[in-house]
Amino acid sequence: MRRVLLVEDDAPVREALAQSLMLAECDPVPAASFVVAKDHITRGFEGVIVSDMRMPGRDGFHLLNYAQDVDVDLPVILLTGEGDIPMAVRAMGEGAFGFLEKPCAPSDLMVVVERALKTRALVLENRALKIQLEAGDPAARLIFGVSDKAEALREQVRAVARTGSDALLSGAPGTGIYKVAEVIHLCSKSACAPFVKRSGAGLDPVALDAALDDAKGGTLFIDEISATPAQSQFQLLDRLEQAVNVRVIGGGATRDTLQTALNPDLFYRLDVGRAHIPTLAERPEDIPVLFAQYVAQAAEQSGTIAPEVGSDQIADLIAQDWPGNARSLMSAATRFVLGGDTQVHASLQLGLSEQLAQVERALLVSALGQHKGQASATAKALKLPRKTFYDKLARYDLKPENYRT
Repeated sequence: MRRVLLVEDDAPVREALAQSLMLAECDPVPAASFVVAKDHITRGFEGVIVSDMRMPGRDGFHLLNYAQDVDVDLPVILLTGEGDIPMAVRAMGEGAFGFLEKPCAPSDLMVVVERALKTRALVLENRALKIQLEAGDPAARLIFGVSDKAEALREQVRAVARTGSDALLSGAPGTGIYKVAEVIHLCSKSACAPFVKRSGAGLDPVALDAALDDAKGGTLFIDEISATPAQSQFQLLDRLEQAVNVRVIGGGATRDTLQTALNPDLFYRLDVGRAHIPTLAERPEDIPVLFAQYVAQAAEQSGTIAPEVGSDQIADLIAQDWPGNARSLMSAATRFVLGGDTQVHASLQLGLSEQLAQVERALLVSALGQHKGQASATAKALKLPRKTFYDKLARYDLKPENYRT
């Protein structure tokens, strides 16, 4: 926003300066005195100050000092009469951004104002970036994992959020599609606007309009969007074509399922942004990280001290397939906290050969993920002969192409 706080006690001069600023597509905020102007001088003021040097009561020096105390990086441009040049030079030494001699041509005024506005915008942008880096962006704070696939998911989320486009998310049951959709919303410019979740099966035309209205300015997440009635799909496409002020994110098991079940025009309209949430079986190295996080959350919610997760529990966790993905891992963590179980899963009831097979499969999956599905590199890393490696892939029904990014 190109705002200029214009402080000038002479009404005709103030009006002429305000007109020059408006013609240059600025937003002048007129003030006849320091008393009127000071309420606009804040650390978050998204603009600059242009002030007369000589005014009744508090003069330009007082305004400059006040602005410096509030925000040393807030540009103040002073307007001086012919005899005020030494005073203006002194003001520059005390932090004024610039000074102009009255009367000044609009072109001369705007050269200094434009420079000040650019400087202010850069300061505010750097401050916002610093705050974001210190706090950690939502993708880093809310999507857990140390694997390449976890980092790739975080990058996908950030990319989709930056575009502001509609999106389709895919992932097996329990992978947390709803959570990823919310993180996209929190990473976007509309993070403070509503985030609304609805089930596709329950979205008749009336419910769809109500949901879009509730999410105005923000994000509407439609879970299992492929179950949305055909009439509502047509209506949603129509609303999107009308540029409704809502980002729509749809979720489903696989992209192929979404493409088959959705109206083709709607599918391609939403498929601008996309992200796939990997299963736990595809990233077993993330399981201990996720489990520790869920244990901490469960302990906090129950008001208890989180029990220590030992090496035996970690080995047991990694050995599992976790068909319920993050949802089932979260349930296991809650049981572990509430019951103090040393057995976080029923796997230890299996025989030794079954347990070893699960561990072997987990290691193969992890290696395939680390080497992005490159079979030769994976076999070399595992120090397995090529034929043995492919025999093990066939045994566990693992396909290298599923791990390529």
